[in-house]
Amino acid sequence: MKKVILSIAVIVAMGLTSCKEEAKKTEETVSTEVSEVSKDIAMTDLSFGVRGNCGMCKDTIEKAANGVEGVATANWDTDKKKIDVSFDSSKTDEMAIHNAIAASGYDTEKVAGDEEAYKNLPGCCQYDHDMAMNQSGDVKSEDHSNHGH
Repeated sequence: MKKVILSIAVIVAMGLTSCKEEAKKTEETVSTEVSEVSKDIAMTDLSFGVRGNCGMCKDTIEKAANGVEGVATANWDTDKKKIDVSFDSSKTDEMAIHNAIAASGYDTEKVAGDEEAYKNLPGCCQYDHDMAMNQSGDVKSEDHSNHGH
């Protein structure tokens, strides 16, 4: 009887030890797969000019850029007329972002805004098509030397 109980105890102990080893191997496999996946994500940062005027423009431009699959962040600077975008280059590319913004009615450095979408923008958002974009941000004082004030 003692031998039977002892045998069962040994079998149970071996079974538990085996399960622990199996769980450990599974954890190692999962953590290895996670690090391999993170290596596959190739985040790209990009800045380019986008014409626009105001806070409403900012919302529309950023919404258009963020609507592109793979875009992680988009921030349009109202003063510099420049957008900073971070995206997964395995899911999208620069031209897809330019095209999405242009489709919402805004000119980018590479793609002219959709004319019909531009016409449907609020009045305050209908920007000058010749305005400078992707500016350095240095505010230049107006030169008044050629007239008397």
